[in-house]
Amino acid sequence: MAFKHHLAKQLNQQTGKPISKATMHSTLGQLKAFFQWLAMQTGYKSRINYSDAEYFNLSEKEVRIATAKRPKPVPTLEQIKHVIQLMPNQTDIEQRNRALIAFTLLTGARDSAIASMKLKHIDIAGRNVFQDARDVKTKFSKTFTTFFFPVGDEIEQIVHDWVRHLKEHLLWGNDDPLFPKTRVAVSKDHVFKAAGLEKAHWSNASPIRAIFREAFEAAGLPYFNPHSIRDTLVKLGLQICPTPEALKAWSQNLGHEEVLTTLYSYGYVQESRQGEIIQQLSSPRNPPAPNADEFAMAVVRALTNQKIANLSLSS
Repeated sequence: MAFKHHLAKQLNQQTGKPISKATMHSTLGQLKAFFQWLAMQTGYKSRINYSDAEYFNLSEKEVRIATAKRPKPVPTLEQIKHVIQLMPNQTDIEQRNRALIAFTLLTGARDSAIASMKLKHIDIAGRNVFQDARDVKTKFSKTFTTFFFPVGDEIEQIVHDWVRHLKEHLLWGNDDPLFPKTRVAVSKDHVFKAAGLEKAHWSNASPIRAIFREAFEAAGLPYFNPHSIRDTLVKLGLQICPTPEALKAWSQNLGHEEVLTTLYSYGYVQESRQGEIIQQLSSPRNPPAPNADEFAMAVVRALTNQKIANLSLSS
């Protein structure tokens, strides 16, 4: 209890303001898990009760504040295309950077996966990317195939041209990185500068985020991180998927095993769009779209099955 009071007085090092309820909730949750584990270890069982860890819980009000979902900035499809269109593509590095953002939009792949992909993982003829967990750093080491999302022929062409450039002009092979790191050399002025591409993967996704930041700021737009592109794709899928089967395929394309994962994690409706939908519902109803009832029932069944599964696990 004293530690909770101490934690509540801590300040965020960047903003100078008190730390958020979400940070407190996460920190206390980790401590709770640790003391629950400690209470089961030899030498501690008689000194620490398992139930004592419950003192690390926040109040119900604080938990609701900490876990509440809030709107997050998501780029529109038009904004992303605008950024790509303005990016230069004269040098190898410029071509790589433009293709990188186009590829992220085309596949919705996570930045860590993109940084570790090789040329052999992309199939231009089949219009897909095989995210093989043996080579690609996917979330939870999942292996799955992502087919190109329908985001425009011009976006797909940029990726095609980049792959062709690597294979035909630079003569790179299948085991070489799809998006290689920048080669740094010493110039005549004895300073380090970019000198083309190196046949090596980035060690992490930080350079990818830096490329995104530079591209969006150059276009006069606020910075959107690579992961926000997945939110954009989910919004697009919710608009164009006509059946539950189509939405399921869209979800699998993002690497999600359950449609509910897609809806819970990325399916937030922006307030502006929320208002539009409510206003449309207040107008005279149009004839129902084909399969609308089937789609609604499928969502209800999915939610029901998920609740049943959660009850089974808890029992």
